[in-house]
Amino acid sequence: MLQVSSLNVSYGESRVIHDVSLTVKPRESVAIMGRNGMGKTTLLKSLIGLLPARSGDIQMEGTSIAAMPSYRRVQHGLAFVPQGRMVFPFLTVEQNILSGAEHSGHRTVPEYLYQFFPVLKEMKHRKAGNLSGGQQQMLAIARALISEPRLLILDEPTEGIQPSIIKEIAHTLNVLRHERGFSVIVSEQVLSFALDLADRFMVIDRGRIVHEELRAHLDQDKVKSFLTV
Repeated sequence: MLQVSSLNVSYGESRVIHDVSLTVKPRESVAIMGRNGMGKTTLLKSLIGLLPARSGDIQMEGTSIAAMPSYRRVQHGLAFVPQGRMVFPFLTVEQNILSGAEHSGHRTVPEYLYQFFPVLKEMKHRKAGNLSGGQQQMLAIARALISEPRLLILDEPTEGIQPSIIKEIAHTLNVLRHERGFSVIVSEQVLSFALDLADRFMVIDRGRIVHEELRAHLDQDKVKSFLTV
């Protein structure tokens, strides 16, 4: 599915991501854990093409996408839900979802999206700026999924969302990724959400992957030690 090899990313002369290598298998969910400022968002932005890599390679199903702009990476099966959701506040829910359909050809919202996010169907004519934080996150995910991705990338999806909605989103994503056949990379600081969603955990610290474990063997205390100041 996704293969990242010796990736280095810089802001100006300051290197932020150091020789990161990782793989994501079909239908697998991988959590990138770490404190603020450790490189999570930078790593994810480099995968989708919002930040250029200084060196290294990113391959999607055997094709190198490292030199491609973001829209070409979307065509190769990546979708990105940014931190803060970034919905279009003055467009309706339905218009927001359809704004992500450029590469999939959908002219209407697929019914399965409304099935999994029924609140979006109820509010499809409401402007997105009037939704709650949790509803906006569901909207941002639906907008990404309408592109029919092979890999969904989520940056800090629990930020500003109440715990009950967090659990609902994790459950929905788990069902969707198995039914629709996509993989997930999620950057996160909330371990409970990651435990509900991820099959494998990677910890990033100062731009380097310093720990990796499968969920079945996860040492939660060790991961928590990387998340506390």
